[in-house]
Amino acid sequence: MFSLPPNALNHHQVQSIRQMMVRQSHQKDAPDFHDKYGNAVLASRATFCITVWTYKFIDKMP
Repeated sequence: MFSLPPNALNHHQVQSIRQMMVRQSHQKDAPDFHDKYGNAVLASRATFCITVWTYKFIDKMP
């Protein structure tokens, strides 16, 4: 095993706490495209994919 300096883990924790605080403090003024249409786009793409695979599966059946 290798040994870590005593403050290596503590430095990592402080850095991750800083990153978390920066993410939480960043707020958007208005919703962007993904906030507005993200679920609709995901649902429509999933529906399209399921439809195409269903068609392909049924088409290959004898």
